[in-house]
Amino acid sequence: MPWTRACKVQPLRYNKKGPTMALISRSCSGFLAQLSTLTHHKAFSVSAAAAAIQKMTRVRVVDNSPLGSTPWHRAPRVIHVYTKNGVGKVGDRVLLAIKGGKKKALIVGHKMPGERMNPRFDSNNVVLIEDNGNPTGTRIKVPLPTHLRKMEGDYSKLLAIASRVCF
Repeated sequence: MPWTRACKVQPLRYNKKGPTMALISRSCSGFLAQLSTLTHHKAFSVSAAAAAIQKMTRVRVVDNSPLGSTPWHRAPRVIHVYTKNGVGKVGDRVLLAIKGGKKKALIVGHKMPGERMNPRFDSNNVVLIEDNGNPTGTRIKVPLPTHLRKMEGDYSKLLAIASRVCF
């Protein structure tokens, strides 16, 4: 490898203005240039699957509620996750900032791979809910994972208005 060569140090040089240091030779400056190109280029992003859904995550509203189906200037973002560790998985409640207001939602799918036999989705999907837990919309446009049935909480209304259920 060309960057493993040792750098040559040149002695101090004196000129009329004072001493100047020429410490890095051409071979060492080439090494530094190669090192800087190695550190500045990333081959892939590692932050996508670091956590499921946390604060400031952009989400997609997948029900037909009036607030979720109208076009918005900014994508809805999570501003709070109602869990101990602040990371939301499928079935957890979150607080969204959507169209200049706050609205509670339920996570029904995320990009991060979960446990075995749980589906991984292409986007972070949420369904808007009211304070008592009832869904705001009357239809859910994407398939819901079947392990919502086994989880604690009353998800029967969500499963009833879902178009499909996948496993």
